[in-house]
Amino acid sequence: MTTIISRAGYAAATWSAAYAVAGAAWALGAPGFPWGASDPDPDGALSILAGLTPDPGGWWVAAFGLLGAITALALVRGGPAVQRVAVFAAWPLALLLAVVIPDSRLMMGVAYTPLMTVAGLFDGPWGQIGLGDAWPWPVLNQLLCMLGGVLLAGAALAAQRGRRDACGSCGRADEDTGWTTPASAARWGRMAVMVAVVTPLIYCATRWAWPLGIPLGVSREFLEQGDREAPGIWLAGAYLATFGALGGVLTLGLVQRWGEIFPRWIPGLRGRRVPPMLAVIPATLVAIIITVAGLTYVRRALAGLFDLAEWGAWLPECFWPLWGAALGAAALAYHLRRRGRCPRCLRGANHPLAARVA
Repeated sequence: MTTIISRAGYAAATWSAAYAVAGAAWALGAPGFPWGASDPDPDGALSILAGLTPDPGGWWVAAFGLLGAITALALVRGGPAVQRVAVFAAWPLALLLAVVIPDSRLMMGVAYTPLMTVAGLFDGPWGQIGLGDAWPWPVLNQLLCMLGGVLLAGAALAAQRGRRDACGSCGRADEDTGWTTPASAARWGRMAVMVAVVTPLIYCATRWAWPLGIPLGVSREFLEQGDREAPGIWLAGAYLATFGALGGVLTLGLVQRWGEIFPRWIPGLRGRRVPPMLAVIPATLVAIIITVAGLTYVRRALAGLFDLAEWGAWLPECFWPLWGAALGAAALAYHLRRRGRCPRCLRGANHPLAARVA
């Protein structure tokens, strides 16, 4: 158990220390400061750090990184009282890094990456766009921040498990009871999947309607202006909607048999057991990214930056935090339902569903 806490804590401390060094370097004049004037954020409306400058902003980044490193080391090396304080501090720091600092461009980068890899094969404006446009350094930095948040959250979770003598691998201190049993997780997991599949459909409906000239949720002038200023922009929106809808189909796999056993139409894998982490890890990361994007729209809506008459352009996205939370819950339910017997602590062998999905 100590080894697991140490690995998680030292990984988080290393990331935090490296970021503290980067912050100090930016403050001293090194290039690459990812916010403020160097960030291609239109009107500074996306990032909460849009107004930050290298000096003093770099020093604030260095101080934040140092605080993260101290917190992570306290999770590993501190006594019970110190660990308790460190856990209390680690979760807000992790949330800030993983969810608050990034913005909707992170989701755009993920969603557009498949398209950008082949965009050069086409003529017209889309042929001039590459992966560098989807992933400029400020957006890559958001990905790094999310990684730091995940590492710090993992260290805090490992420390919490250690403090209550739970298994470092599965998190169980005893046999599954209550909402963590496979049967219970199957029930509330189905509800989470339903919410995760239905929530983005309003967004999909608007983005599919616009390329067809149907002004769903917006005025016709809005559509015409978009066509003039950025030809093909509504096709890009339809692409994102289709991407989201396909994600909804994959989400169904968290409660369907083909999410546990590879279907017959997949050559070489048919009939084999789907490794649980193959579904849990991508679903969790996507849940974080969707939540981040939705919070960006919520912040802008609360700031009064949107036109109420053009609700179709922003209101569906404000429900994305619900989508992300539901997807995260669905991934957790899938994990609880399929984890079966823990090879480290041997707990979880007494549930009737454990043998079926092991």
